[in-house]
Amino acid sequence: MNNADIKEPVTIDNKSGKVLPSPKGIKLKTIDDVRVEMASVYRGMKSGSIESSDGTKFIYALGAIGKMIEIHDIEKRIELLENK
Repeated sequence: MNNADIKEPVTIDNKSGKVLPSPKGIKLKTIDDVRVEMASVYRGMKSGSIESSDGTKFIYALGAIGKMIEIHDIEKRIELLENK
């Protein structure tokens, strides 16, 4: 299988090595969206459906996304204040 064969985002299952469709509908537009997804990943690690090593990486990436959302929000607020 090459990259041209992949039509949708996929995830590789660490245990079986099989290609799985990525979850659809994950919203990451707000800090609250990121919080909800982090909680979901945490619950997945606690239940064993997400390996700790993968979950840690996901949480790290979600933290970076959250930080960018915060910076973007602050930037917009500063711009509004400067335009007053």
